[in-house]
Amino acid sequence: MHPPVSQLLCKTDVGGSCCNLVAAALLFSLYLGFPPSVATCPPSCICASDIISCSGSNLSVLPFDLPSYATRLDLGHNALTVLPVDWISQPSDRLATVVLSWNFINQIEVNAFTLTPHLLHLDLSSNRLTVLNSSIFTGLKELKELLLFGNQIIQINPGAFSDLHSLQRLYLSGNRLMAFPLGLFWEPEGPHNLTFLDLSYNRLSKVPVQNLLSLTQRGGIYLQENPLVCDCALLALLEYWMWKQYRPLVDFRGEYPCRDESEQGSECRQQVVSDVPLEAKTYQVEPGNWLRVPCPGLASPAVTSPVVFWVTPRAVVNSSTNDPNTHLIVFPNGTLEIQSALMEDSGMYGCVTARRRHYNPNEFLEVNVVVGNLSTTSTSGLVHRSSAEHFNTAFTTLASCVVSIILVLLYLYLTPCRCGDSRGGGSRGCGGRAIILCSDPRELESGQRRSNGKRVAFLEPQTEDSDIGVPKTPAMNLGHVTTEGILKNGNRTVGQTLTDPAHMA
Repeated sequence: MHPPVSQLLCKTDVGGSCCNLVAAALLFSLYLGFPPSVATCPPSCICASDIISCSGSNLSVLPFDLPSYATRLDLGHNALTVLPVDWISQPSDRLATVVLSWNFINQIEVNAFTLTPHLLHLDLSSNRLTVLNSSIFTGLKELKELLLFGNQIIQINPGAFSDLHSLQRLYLSGNRLMAFPLGLFWEPEGPHNLTFLDLSYNRLSKVPVQNLLSLTQRGGIYLQENPLVCDCALLALLEYWMWKQYRPLVDFRGEYPCRDESEQGSECRQQVVSDVPLEAKTYQVEPGNWLRVPCPGLASPAVTSPVVFWVTPRAVVNSSTNDPNTHLIVFPNGTLEIQSALMEDSGMYGCVTARRRHYNPNEFLEVNVVVGNLSTTSTSGLVHRSSAEHFNTAFTTLASCVVSIILVLLYLYLTPCRCGDSRGGGSRGCGGRAIILCSDPRELESGQRRSNGKRVAFLEPQTEDSDIGVPKTPAMNLGHVTTEGILKNGNRTVGQTLTDPAHMA
């Protein structure tokens, strides 16, 4: 319970003066909701609103008292080497962004972020981290963006990214990684919502192509400027990505290997249908039966045994590591065999192999597989779609009729127009395009028809007096409005021209 205002603001002495300024400041902080013990700005820092900036202060030791109202803390460009558990002295429920870039941090203790459970953005870029130990990010269950680029990371231990359930963007560019961190995606406690992974400018020589075909359906993985070995599997992946117009490859095409077909060995050459464009195909099989699907673009049989991956609705399989427990088999010539087909096998199947040919997006490297009666499936879909369309059309028509009837009734009975006030046959009482509604037959010409005591007369367009001699104002042409947006992934600016038809002359 806070003391009375009079006791805080005034301390009466012998002369009766009242000037306790310290107590007044304390009361003001209580009024704003800031506890007096944490409301002061840390030394060597600048505090503005809910932002605390201690950047470039040559700090080498933490912790210090952090005001509880802070939502952004900038500790960049300092001399920090270790991030201990007690780098923040008390829990911070409002802190959402922490910047620790451009320091000398080479160690992060376990549970260092347990006092910042609501952190959304963490910047640890341009430090000296070499190994990411297990559970160093424990407690950051709400973290969405983690920046680790510009370090010296050579190893990521299992469980390093545990607890990062909400992580969406991870930057690992500019490190020394030699192995693709598959644990990011397959560990039970890993970031299953990851949609952006930057592994560019590392030391990766090989990547798990089969896993990448599954992972790239979730989001973007950037691999440019790595010393990748351009084998048949990688060539197949890059060709498939180009056909899919995969943005991480399209945006940085010149920074990937396998740029020139002449650089590839003859072991990737297949017999391909080079002159015939690949068209869409559909294969149908009854449940429980077997089906063989040839790879689009490959002749049968192939000259050599190609590396062929099939991206199916349920898994990715290839010709070299067939799983005996699955009912999907890839033959050496690239043909896919579906054994004992299930209803869940229906969907699009993509054949990924090194065809050594540039395909445009209008060609089809995928085929459609339907398990069940194709005509029944199509008919049922048409019936459902037709019934829904008929319902929508009937409802729209009924609603339009009701609205039209209501508007006509309102127009006929609730909109009287006094046009008889004008004398001498003038039409000043109504506009030139008005519809005259009068209940007195004497106010209309005798030649008009009678209908329930109402008269409707459509007057010809006339020039009103107020328009005489007044020039028309030309329509305003705003031209083109250009908006610019910045793409973070590559620091490029994209211009977009918008035209508003409502303002065009």
